[in-house]
Amino acid sequence: MLGSSSGLLPAPPLAKNSKRAIRYKRCTAKEKPVRLPSGGSKKLLYHSRFCFPLRISYNDRVRHGFAISAVLTDDSTMTTVGDDMENIGLLSIDPGLESFKEHFRYRMKRYVDQKKLIERHEGGLEEFALGYKKFGFNREEGGIVYREWAPAAQEAQIIGDFNGWDGSNHRMEKNEFGVWSIKIPDSGGDPAIPHNSRVKFRFMQGNGVWVDRIPAWIKYATVDPASFGAPYDGVYWDPPTSERYEFKFPRPPKPNAPRIYEAHVGMSSPEPRVNSYREFADNVLPRIRANNYNTVQLMAVIEHSYYASFGYHVTNFFAVSSRSGNPEDLKYLIDKAHSLGLCVLMDVVHSHSSNNVTDGLNGFDIGQSAQESYFHTGDRGYHNLWDSRLFNYANWEVLRFLLSNLRWWLEEFKFDGFRFDGVTSMLYHHHGINMAFTGDYHEYFSEATDVDAVVYLMLANHLIHNILPDATVIAEDVSGMPGLGRPVSEGGVGFDYRLAMAIPDKWIDDLKNKGDLEWSMNEISWSLTNRRYTEKCIAYAESHDQSIVGDKTIAFILMDKEMYSGMSCLTEAPPIVDRGIALHKMIHFITMALGGEGYLNFMGNEFGHPEWIDFPREGNGWSYDMCRRQWNLVDMEHLRYKFMNAFDGAMNLLDEKYSFLASTKQIVSSTNEEEKVIVFERGDLVFVFNFHPENTYDGYKVGCDLPGKYRVALDSDALEFGGHGRVGHDVDHFTSPEGMPGVPETNFNNRPNSFKVLSPPRTCVVYCRVEEKEESDDYNDEMSLNEFLAADVIAKQEDAEEVAGQAKVGKPPLVDGDGSGLYKTENFEVEDIGDDASDD
Repeated sequence: MLGSSSGLLPAPPLAKNSKRAIRYKRCTAKEKPVRLPSGGSKKLLYHSRFCFPLRISYNDRVRHGFAISAVLTDDSTMTTVGDDMENIGLLSIDPGLESFKEHFRYRMKRYVDQKKLIERHEGGLEEFALGYKKFGFNREEGGIVYREWAPAAQEAQIIGDFNGWDGSNHRMEKNEFGVWSIKIPDSGGDPAIPHNSRVKFRFMQGNGVWVDRIPAWIKYATVDPASFGAPYDGVYWDPPTSERYEFKFPRPPKPNAPRIYEAHVGMSSPEPRVNSYREFADNVLPRIRANNYNTVQLMAVIEHSYYASFGYHVTNFFAVSSRSGNPEDLKYLIDKAHSLGLCVLMDVVHSHSSNNVTDGLNGFDIGQSAQESYFHTGDRGYHNLWDSRLFNYANWEVLRFLLSNLRWWLEEFKFDGFRFDGVTSMLYHHHGINMAFTGDYHEYFSEATDVDAVVYLMLANHLIHNILPDATVIAEDVSGMPGLGRPVSEGGVGFDYRLAMAIPDKWIDDLKNKGDLEWSMNEISWSLTNRRYTEKCIAYAESHDQSIVGDKTIAFILMDKEMYSGMSCLTEAPPIVDRGIALHKMIHFITMALGGEGYLNFMGNEFGHPEWIDFPREGNGWSYDMCRRQWNLVDMEHLRYKFMNAFDGAMNLLDEKYSFLASTKQIVSSTNEEEKVIVFERGDLVFVFNFHPENTYDGYKVGCDLPGKYRVALDSDALEFGGHGRVGHDVDHFTSPEGMPGVPETNFNNRPNSFKVLSPPRTCVVYCRVEEKEESDDYNDEMSLNEFLAADVIAKQEDAEEVAGQAKVGKPPLVDGDGSGLYKTENFEVEDIGDDASDD
């Protein structure tokens, strides 16, 4: 059961005034009849001008996997829309989708046909996604072979340090599919292009002008940091065995419910500079593990020439961001995460590409047709709000490029899955711009749906789960399209989870626009439970979006300037700080416990990191002061940040112990507007949230499912978490039956049992059922579970001070005194993977 209703719900839309919502533009389309390939005129809810791109039959002429058709088709492999398209499992899960059966049949047919074509001409989807072994630079017997798809180029050369940037002796040849290639023989038994040397692709445009571009499949790109605004160079990366990092640890098992720590490596340093992959691995990963997260989601890993884009304007899709190190350094980070039991997800951007011509993929677009480009032409190929280029997902070589990109990161770097950015922009021709999605199914399945992109995402999810069955794949979608989180075999798009993006907007609205007594318990509960049954969500109260310049984190909204002067434990907490810490804990915990089947937190928000994020840019004098994480704040024993951090670790540990996030039992039994109390069950735990700013309820009756004895499992008001210690943890709460068994209307709040609790203002308390024993339970003589959770987190944080040594922190703007204390991170009892890049 989901929430208080078992009905099928459309995923909640993002508020119209959301920052993410305004990233998109409006596009209107009308419903038109189109002709299906199998004959007959059918009315499809789909944009007719994009239904059937130019049909080009190459038949068996396709060799070596190179093709340039927008959509390669072959009548002998086409699927008939018949019985095999009738049984779409998604329709039986949600009968409300039956009206859109034709749409689902059509897109399923498109998916099956595309997959069969790839199987026929490329040997299968997985083989097709090995494009990085054909394109770009690859070692073959006796030399290096370089291939590049650039059908609009008239002539082409490879240039670089190895030939003095003179390509006259390294001219490339073009085949009938627009693929340029050259084999450069070894010299004296050594590669003609040295490892870690610069290279570029030089080609002549139709107007006779030669241009230099970074190879599309380049695996590393660098820029001269001493030269402001300098262009990037491609780098040939093929380290010798002694310099190649060898993975030592296996991937951790896939968690039943991901508890995700969203992190940006570059801004993770306590100092105003760009942090490195290895520093992040040694100094930050232990912190993440100490707080009991099981998954790390890395932002901005793929190369992007503009740092302030937060990694979302990708220039080189197969290259790691060189600001933080080289490919071997990133492998070290991922291996270290695996050694700590942490899965690693990549924030992957396939929704658009940087508009940068000099450094990025856009440099290959010289005005040619969409068939010969990575992008659509005209308005369809450009995102006005993002100032970026939009992929042509119907193009054969674009499919190869993007699918291979996913396999590259999975296999070469051992990522455990992806968070796909900007999925809404992909799903619709209007990209979600000026759209306030209401949940009406016509908003999802109409002419506005970009079926080319939907088919790509279906192929991508099928590929990812074939290569790595335990992969976790998350969609960043604000629209809530039904079926996005269902398997491709059912007619869904295939994601494992969707980000619950409406939740942060609800919290920001309440915090900024309503007094505490104006908060609606019904609205909070509805916002957290309004998701589609059987489609999993990742809940979060705030992410990086809420931390960027121009906005505030929840902690900063709550406490603002008091964070500069009122965070010392040596004096009584000011009322604003007392309220702020209490609500910070409650907001994050109820979001986790009620908002989804997984949870996400952005780096630093676990301890209420103050202020905002502002990347170095011209407007701030290229300063890094606001682009770092002040870990010293949480490490200082006399500051209150440690309380929020300890509670964050404890609520993660509670899920580790009881697996409530993975439980399908979720029942909201009470949302009392007058008392400002929400009571619900998740798994066999009972949660009581009292949002009232003043009222304490003694002997407060709460409903539950199972009879027996209950004890406090987690208490936000505990002294260890900066609370006031008003709830007794050694009290046994015995249930009483309510009404007639099996007759909910006679029960208390539709629950068959109840027990009474003490509920102080602005607190959340979790109760667990304790099995009775005939003999005396030594639990009574030991610390309560709540104290155990707090002690575990604190112990891990203290142990964290031994792993990475001491890192000097410059004077932080928010700390009294000289601010020159040292911070330390933690050590875990795992094999040391060392500093060297190799076992050798």
